[in-house]
Amino acid sequence: MKLMRIAVGAVVIAAAAGLGACSSSESTSDATLIGGDVVAPVTQTAEDLRGATVDLVVGQVLNITTGDLAVDSYTGEVADPAVATFVAGREEGSAAFDPGVEAVGEGTTEVTLTNADGGIQPLEFTVVVTAK
Repeated sequence: MKLMRIAVGAVVIAAAAGLGACSSSESTSDATLIGGDVVAPVTQTAEDLRGATVDLVVGQVLNITTGDLAVDSYTGEVADPAVATFVAGREEGSAAFDPGVEAVGEGTTEVTLTNADGGIQPLEFTVVVTAK
């Protein structure tokens, strides 16, 4: 039994060392590569975006959490669609997908979110997109 524990421990250590050797020392600013060229999304609440500047890299997504409001109640307008595009939230069965903004090209653009549920002022924020 003791020999089995030692063998399992050695396998775990070897696997951890092997995974560590696969990591990249290349910096990606605030973006984190999570596998190949896939960049982890940035997540912020709709209210925290008011007047904010969000830094993204090309291909990265800003995931916008909507709190108590329906994910499909937000619409978005992006001033420069060559820099970023709005992705509408949706519900599919029991799954809810938050709205977001996808970085598609380098540059800076303004984004305005409005909410169909009413009583909420339009939300404006800036998206700055840089290369990976």
